[in-house]
Amino acid sequence: MREYADDPPIEQRIGDALRERDATVAVAESCTGGLIGSLLTDVPGSSDYFDRSVVTYSYDAKLTELAVSRESLDGHGAVSAPVAEQMAAGVRDTAGATFGLSTTGIAGPEGGSEEKPVGTVFIGRAYAADWGTGGSYTEVSRHVFDGSRTEIKEQIARKALELLLSDADLSDR
Repeated sequence: MREYADDPPIEQRIGDALRERDATVAVAESCTGGLIGSLLTDVPGSSDYFDRSVVTYSYDAKLTELAVSRESLDGHGAVSAPVAEQMAAGVRDTAGATFGLSTTGIAGPEGGSEEKPVGTVFIGRAYAADWGTGGSYTEVSRHVFDGSRTEIKEQIARKALELLLSDADLSDR
């Protein structure tokens, strides 16, 4: 699972950045099936900053575990920006973490469409600023990856961690 890894791997660099900021992260995963949580916990001492990874593969799991709205799921589908945004904010808030990270996509080899081909993913990031500062945010980005199901999942997981690292490196938004 290191075909797309840098050296040092992103999971180690993100741990260093989160520790430096005294920040925490919680993850809501769909298409990655727990891979992000697995990568993060490969780093010794990850309990300093890693709170949880919730695998919410079904509509019902997204609704009950993360409070993703029925309207978003019905209107946009699970693989969408609104759902990724609500997943990231939901896991951030239920965990009380500094950052929430989410993935929802189509890992294949089937299930894609012209609008959302296999390899499409929406990655959500949510940040909890101090109360009253107005600095909290959620962001979503769309990506498309190629390869086998396993290769796509690894690329998604590593891209999600790269995006989180770019957020975690910022001292102020």
